[in-house]
Amino acid sequence: MEETVIRMAAPTLAGIKTGSLFPYYYESREELGREMGRLNRLLIPRGLRLVLLRLTERSALLYLYRPSELEKDLKDHTADELLRCAGYPCPNCGACLRHLLKRFQNGEEFPHEIGFFLSYPPEDVKGFMEGRENCKAVCLWKVYGDKEKAQHICARYKKCTECYCRLWQKGRRLEQLAVAS
Repeated sequence: MEETVIRMAAPTLAGIKTGSLFPYYYESREELGREMGRLNRLLIPRGLRLVLLRLTERSALLYLYRPSELEKDLKDHTADELLRCAGYPCPNCGACLRHLLKRFQNGEEFPHEIGFFLSYPPEDVKGFMEGRENCKAVCLWKVYGDKEKAQHICARYKKCTECYCRLWQKGRRLEQLAVAS
């Protein structure tokens, strides 16, 4: 699981992104629970949490995030306004995350507001939620606001992931790669 976390969530581990969402394929639910518990014991002291959003027969949708940063992101005016309209109990970060978990666990469609939990620029999340057709670019998300800024952020995330994967291959451990907040 460590390698998956590093490949899929390096910018979050590095502290340059609030959260990362990724699939993990597992052999048994017991193994998944053990691995998540082990990783959380390593990551929680570094200011990170790994949570299960959705579970299928052999795959899990995991969310690695920094609670302190998520709290700041959800206080953004646009995020707060749109999350309230979507029924989220703002401004409480923990309650918002629990609401998101319920949406995933109830098998509802993929919530468009997930971008607020993944460090996507609020104007881009808003544009996506409103179903705008004037998308300016696509990187990790659809860009409706500042195209150059989004491309810079995506390039930074890509470079971070490449660097972390190299460090992992050279023997660095997950807890060494997780920047403390």
